[in-house]
Amino acid sequence: MPNASDTRPASRRGAAARPVPDGAGTAAAPAAPPARRPWGRVVRLAALVVLAVLVLAFPTMAPNAYILSAGIVVLSYACTATAWNFMGGFTGYVSLGHAAFFGLGAYGTGLLIRDLGLPSFVAWLVAGALVLLITIPVGIAALRVRGASFVIVSISFVLILLLVFQAWGSFTGGSDGLVVPRPFPDLLRPEHHRTFFYLFAALLVVMLVAWWAIDRSRFGTGLKAIREDEDKAQALGVPTRNYKLVAYVVSATFTGLAGGMYALWFGDLDPIFQFSIMLGSYMVLMALFGGVRHLFGPLLGAVVVGTGLEYFKLEFGDTQFHLVATALLLGVVVLFMPDGIIPAAQALFKRFGPQDSSIREMTAAELLERNRAAAAPAEGEPTAGPTTAVVPQDGDGDAAPRPRTGQEEDR
Repeated sequence: MPNASDTRPASRRGAAARPVPDGAGTAAAPAAPPARRPWGRVVRLAALVVLAVLVLAFPTMAPNAYILSAGIVVLSYACTATAWNFMGGFTGYVSLGHAAFFGLGAYGTGLLIRDLGLPSFVAWLVAGALVLLITIPVGIAALRVRGASFVIVSISFVLILLLVFQAWGSFTGGSDGLVVPRPFPDLLRPEHHRTFFYLFAALLVVMLVAWWAIDRSRFGTGLKAIREDEDKAQALGVPTRNYKLVAYVVSATFTGLAGGMYALWFGDLDPIFQFSIMLGSYMVLMALFGGVRHLFGPLLGAVVVGTGLEYFKLEFGDTQFHLVATALLLGVVVLFMPDGIIPAAQALFKRFGPQDSSIREMTAAELLERNRAAAAPAEGEPTAGPTTAVVPQDGDGDAAPRPRTGQEEDR
């Protein structure tokens, strides 16, 4: 049975509709999509400004050189987690072997300075380019598999590099390590830490801008389609193999640059740490903790997890209890916030914050006017047949006699 909100002409309905009398109440009607609130963008911009001010002011607020060096470690974690997110966040491919690119960037920078005498930051850039070139054939081979097989391939790659760099002592220093000359030999330790804090922050900004640009591009849309369903994306015409390879190369290159920056800052490289699976696991943990689908997810995860790691190492010394604490932290996130902190906080705000109404109120007079306009014959249509779509009511609320058509009068 048609109701009062039916807008079809009477000639197309089986029965006439009875409208709601004027002033009898209100009716719900679909509303247009709510406009984007400008204050949301203002809040995000204000938060970004506050974050930038805190980062820039941290070296001056740090009470001692140890706290400042811990801040550099956290920033290096943020760089590696954000670099990993170019692959893991966009495509959904989980790599536990990204420490291989971190180690290649670190050792490449150190070896270019030691053997070729290149300036520190020139060697850093050249090492990043070498990581890019090495990643192309590695990516072509590794991306032929998916899921758990890809994880195993990534672990195998980092273990192979660990054995090579540890055994090739005449070239890499082996277990004795590799000493990288400092790029600023005249600076004292606090000034040295402060300089590299800003350098790591600048590298992180470049990564965040690149991630933001890809996220809003057609290329990023294709990567996210691969993440959701690779087979369907390929069926729709997305060149999945090329897209995955580009994301893999970009992710590896940024990871290599982060490793090279770490080598210039720390100055002492050890293959057991540079090619550690634990380092790759930390990248994954930090990105998952904050939220892999969010721009600042890996950064937030690095701040929380990196700070926790430094605190646990300081409290528990040389024991492995910091790994237990990290595992417990990961378990809490997986159980209660599987998508990360930022998506969980956004969902909580949407649940308890102001709600957008999906309907708007329409008065009976507006509804009656709309029904009358809809019942009027459209321009160019024949006027034969019923001439009214709404049955008016008399003062007692009963239906008034319906106007007769010409055919009824002839009968």
